[in-house]
Amino acid sequence: MDSMAIKVTRKDQNEANENVIRRFNRKVLQSGVMATAKESLRFSKPISKRERRLKAILRDKRKAEKAERMKLGLK
Repeated sequence: MDSMAIKVTRKDQNEANENVIRRFNRKVLQSGVMATAKESLRFSKPISKRERRLKAILRDKRKAEKAERMKLGLK
């Protein structure tokens, strides 16, 4: 990921802080920096077919246990 410097300067001393922040936010959105950062957060290593299958079995087992508890009115 290449680091892009986003530079926002005040047009004059009388410019409100809110306007500077608004311009900065717009430049960040337009540059796509946030999109690439979020993309890297969502990345997960590919898992093997065996691991995927085991996770699915465990998920189904937990779901069945939860349904059983609901029937009994425990939780």
